[in-house]
Amino acid sequence: MISAGIDAGSRAIKIVLIDDDTLEVVAKGCVDQGVEQDALATELLDRLLNEAGLARKDISRTVATGYARNTVSAADGTITEITCHACGVRQVAPEAMTVIEIGGQDSKLLRLTSKGVVRDFAMNDRCAAGTGRFLEMVAERFGVSLAELGEMARKSREPAAISSTCVVFAETEIIGLLAAGIPRENIVAGVQAAVSARISALAGRNITPPVVFTGGGALIPCMDAALEKVMGYHVSIAPDPQMTGALGAAILAVRQAYA
Repeated sequence: MISAGIDAGSRAIKIVLIDDDTLEVVAKGCVDQGVEQDALATELLDRLLNEAGLARKDISRTVATGYARNTVSAADGTITEITCHACGVRQVAPEAMTVIEIGGQDSKLLRLTSKGVVRDFAMNDRCAAGTGRFLEMVAERFGVSLAELGEMARKSREPAAISSTCVVFAETEIIGLLAAGIPRENIVAGVQAAVSARISALAGRNITPPVVFTGGGALIPCMDAALEKVMGYHVSIAPDPQMTGALGAAILAVRQAYA
């Protein structure tokens, strides 16, 4: 038998299927989020099952997490993304004590106990300036992909100072920097530093290493280095970081199925 984890995030839907006995990943996939959230999740789930030679009857339990988790009709239950990301990260990085997750809608910092349980957390969900949406806005402004955005930051030798704490005002500030002749790579590096500073502010001085970076934001080159510079700790990127929430949901589904 298998169990399924569905992470219905604000920017993408991710699904992981795992073997109930070994917890090994049987199949996984991701599609862009849209208006028909439930239909997209159902279609992706059925496609992954078909590709793995499985059917709905082979699923012991399905857990949904993420921004749109309550819209997923295929789920037997829901669990918050905070718990799911902690579980997923601990599965791929067993020593993790602090988890940074940058998603499209919010960013989170989780502090874990030695057993991997969430001790406490802080979240930025009131302003896009500390989230993946800020980085997306900059990529759209410059007409590049998020991956290309990170490569631009790598070339910077003097990151620009981005003082605005609101993404709307920050966009105006970026336009002003461009008009002043500031190189795009320095602006991008400045934006990454600004996002990292907001996340570091969530942590305050209370950070316990190892620090693991997850979520879609972890796929952007140089974001880990920007976080390291601001926080003063080594930041490692979780394997397949966009999928850790869905992986955690699948593992928790197994635990529920056999509780």
